[in-house]
Amino acid sequence: MSTDNIVILTGAGISAESGLGTFRDEDGLWAQHRIEDVATPEGFAANPQLVHDFYNARRAQSVEAVPNAAHTALARLEAKHKGRVLIVTQNVDGLHEAAGSKAVMHMHGALDGALCAGCDHRWPAPLVMQPTDACPNCGQPTTRPDIVWFGEMPYQMDQIWAHLRDADLFVAIGTSGNVYPAAAFVQDADRYGAHTVELNLEASATISDFAEARFGKASEIVPAWVDEVLGG
Repeated sequence: MSTDNIVILTGAGISAESGLGTFRDEDGLWAQHRIEDVATPEGFAANPQLVHDFYNARRAQSVEAVPNAAHTALARLEAKHKGRVLIVTQNVDGLHEAAGSKAVMHMHGALDGALCAGCDHRWPAPLVMQPTDACPNCGQPTTRPDIVWFGEMPYQMDQIWAHLRDADLFVAIGTSGNVYPAAAFVQDADRYGAHTVELNLEASATISDFAEARFGKASEIVPAWVDEVLGG
């Protein structure tokens, strides 16, 4: 099995052990709000203060979080693997980069980014954002988090599909398999000949599409898998 080109999809499960909540957490930030209110363009238009408050809280959590053993293992894989390792993440935290990974594509945006809803200008987000914040480019108070909300197109999809079609090995880590288009990545990679592996706490909704699966805590199964890949 060739592992020259490895594409890794990561979801919320890889950051859960770093203290960042997932949609499923019963007592986390997501449990306190309806998705429609805080993660859609319509929700932002209806109550921008609520949305900013929600992402300010997520940003504060993210700043305090530190990478866990799964993040550092993937950074080690990128540093030592003789081929290409690309991480495509659904996560909006910066834990992959904090762990040392360099080839990271944030398909759903990032908490440390700000976006003007009027002119599409982007800039580094302050820790606290408000609806009255003016865009540094056009001067209008149309600042929003640079996050891909439900109903919006994820970033860099053309490049991601191209990388999937070149992959020898596709691995999904900590993903539910419920959110598209990411849930379809395994099928596309498989169609173009990649070996497919799921590493997860429990089986995802797309488990039947994977050739191989391992279950357990990300901080345990990801480093073990990386050791196997690097060991040949």
